[in-house]
Amino acid sequence: MSVTSHKSEAPAAIAIRPAVLADLDALVALEHAAFSGDRAERRAIRHAIRSASMSLLVALTEDDTGRPMLVGAATLERRRGSLNARLSSIAVSPARAGSGLGGLVLDAAEADAKQHGCSRLRLEVRGDNGAGIRLYERRGYVRFAVIPDYYEDGMEAWRYVKVL
Repeated sequence: MSVTSHKSEAPAAIAIRPAVLADLDALVALEHAAFSGDRAERRAIRHAIRSASMSLLVALTEDDTGRPMLVGAATLERRRGSLNARLSSIAVSPARAGSGLGGLVLDAAEADAKQHGCSRLRLEVRGDNGAGIRLYERRGYVRFAVIPDYYEDGMEAWRYVKVL
């Protein structure tokens, strides 16, 4: 799937596709660049790429030499027979923060959930992640719970859901 944003501040020519094993090193590097804690381990990322009940989407653009460069990712989990999908991770390269890339990746995650027969997307976000919270709320997500001491540093998680 290829997505191009119409906002002038958003990155141009972003391609979003399912991850392949050749993306593993770049995904691990993105995980370390985007998150200071609660990072997915290499083994978990490899599992997500191979899993039939998960989708790992990658966002790519071209670097200065025209080579593909991974700049974002989203991981979704599904259960057989459930109408809920769970967005377990969304990551954007810090160099692309504020560019609209997070919204493009979220759009692709919602489309993927729908393609797999899910009618709701759920997620958790750190209570101190103002940018993430604003993105989800602007996109129609509704907070339905707070989970204390959810993250490894003791931060609470805010749980959101959206009917797709």
